This record gives sequence, structure tokens and C-alpha cells, in this order.
Amino acid sequence: MSTRPAGSATVSARIHARSDKVSEGTMRAVCYDRQGAAGEVLRVREVPTPEPATGEVRVRIRYSGVNPGDIKKRSGWLGSTMPYPRVIPHSDGAGVIDAAGEGVDPGRIGQRVWVYGAQSYRPFGTAAEWTVVPSALAVRLPDQVSDEVGACLGIPGITAHRAVLGDGPVDGATVLVHGVLGGVGNLAAQLAHRAGATVIGTTRRRADLQARPPRGVDHLVALDVDDPVDAILGLAPDGVNRIVEVAFSDNVDLDAAVLRNDGIIAAYATRDGRPALPFWPMLFGNATIRLLGSDDFPAQAKQQAARDLTSAASDGSLTIDISTPMPLEQAADAHERVTAGTRARVLLHTRYVSLEASTSSDCRRRGG
Repeated sequence: MSTRPAGSATVSARIHARSDKVSEGTMRAVCYDRQGAAGEVLRVREVPTPEPATGEVRVRIRYSGVNPGDIKKRSGWLGSTMPYPRVIPHSDGAGVIDAAGEGVDPGRIGQRVWVYGAQSYRPFGTAAEWTVVPSALAVRLPDQVSDEVGACLGIPGITAHRAVLGDGPVDGATVLVHGVLGGVGNLAAQLAHRAGATVIGTTRRRADLQARPPRGVDHLVALDVDDPVDAILGLAPDGVNRIVEVAFSDNVDLDAAVLRNDGIIAAYATRDGRPALPFWPMLFGNATIRLLGSDDFPAQAKQQAARDLTSAASDGSLTIDISTPMPLEQAADAHERVTAGTRARVLLHTRYVSLEASTSSDCRRRGG
């Protein structure tokens, strides 16, 4: 693993609860009992340590990954309400299996794993010292892959995998990845490159071209140039085969103009919830629009993505920017970092922090 320190250390002033000793049978966990702003609703509490049910494993969490979806659930995005009386947030994480429920091979105890879907249709996620998940959602981590990288593979990695490979191989294809500096776009570009595609990445602004692009990006185009369609077609004269889309309503006209006949747009986000689209040009181009909601991907698709992501991380095909992990007590700060649009992945760690000051800086970490 290589690291690249960047920026100065910062000190968080908001630590709501701290205890280095908890009662037997309990654990520290970030919780919220109502939706609202991160600083108002997130608290570290002492809650019962979970026990695995039939088919489940218990994971001693080392790192918990924070994703935009976690912020949306906590804030009541699109009018969503509390699905449970109390929520422990975050679906992604990494740690060690320390207990197995009935029907699970006890040989799994002691395995290092990365976890996905922990808080998908479930109340208690990974922002805690322990979590329980169905055994299939705890994926064995190879020795050469760090826990930090493992905690970053879930929602963004599985979404990226489905966007790139959900409609078959891309070997020899040209894949356009919008928002290539973001969490999903970054991994989509790397997975497409690993699968044999030529990758064109986009950024919103020309100033972003100064940023280091993800590994595997063959060409980088800023969408605020005079004619981004011409710029993209200059790189792919016959059009692109697939588009990984993060801003469907903003980009759909451009997408229709650069998509090759029988091409696919895989969209996982949009600014306008009721986007207009150029129907006839897309019809004559036989375009396919695939909409991606990661919580509800077929189980088989998630499992294939998990296998491929683990393999890619293991063979060194993935590089992920990760901020220095923050303690559970700084969960509100972590959520606000994600809301602010940081490009580095944001993690919580479960180690007890006894000092008021805990520092955070950026680093780059390799998957293998």
C-alpha cells in the first residue's frame, strides 16, 4: 500500500459522546432516532451487541464507509421517513467475523471480510463496533487488500460494476464515464479499463482537468468546453458503446448525440427527478436506458460484482483515494464531508479515541 499525505490536519470540535469502557454485552454505535441534520441527530450510544441469527455472521467492524445514500436516508431525502425506530447507519464496512449463526460454516470465524448491504432494508449498519449480516454479504478479503479499501468497495463498487458490466462484456468497446472523479465514476473507469474498454472520462469544469484522473482513463474531457459533443466524437468518431451517467437530466442531450447505435446509458443519478429527453433521436439510435438503484440489484448481480471487485482489488487494478479515517464520535463531521462533495472516500474507524483532537488528512491507498 502506498500513501500520499496532502493538506493540513484539522481538529473536530463536535464530539457528542465518548467512553472507553462499555458494559459487558454492549457496544459503541452511531445512532439516530429521528431524521435531520447530522450534527443534530447523530449520537454515539451504548447499545446491545448483536448476535447472529440463522444464516448470519457477526463482524467486528474496523472501518465503516460513508456514502451519499447514507446521508439521504438520514436527512429524509425525497420525503423518506424513518424505516425503523432507531437506525445505525452505513451499509459498507470491513472487519473480522467473530461469530457465526446456525447454518453458517464455523470456519468463517476469524476471516477478514468486507461488508455490503448492512443497512439495506435492515436497521443496524456498520457505524458500530459490531454488525450482523447474512453470510453472503460478508466477502472474504485477500491478505493483500487493506481493510480501508475493503470498506470502500460496497455501494460505489457494486453500482460501478453494474453500470459497466450489467449488459455484458466491454472488451474492445468505448465507455464514456461522466463524473469520473467521483466515487462511482472512479471505480467505473477502472473496472471498464480492466475489462478491456477504452475509457473516456468527463469532468464538469476545465479546472478539474488538473486533478489526477483515475487509473485506466484514456481520455479526459471537460463538459464546459465550447463543444463537448465534438470533443467526445473527436476521440470516438463512431460514438461510444456505453455511458455511465451521474447527471442524467443535465447530460441526456449530449449522451444522445455521442451514443453509438444500440448503445446503453446506465444512469445512477439525476438532478431533475422528471428529466426531459430527446425521444426520437434516441429511438432512431435504438438507445437503451438502464436505471440503477443499488439497494435493489438482483442478488446474483451483487454477488458477481463482489467477486469481481475483490479480484480487482487483489490484483492491484483498483486505486482508491481515502481520507484518514475518523472516529465514530466524529460521524457528523464525516457526513458533512460527504455532503460537501469530497472526492476522497470517507471512513469511520471503531478504535476508541481518548483525546479531544483527532486529525484528518488525505491519502491515496492502493487496493493491492
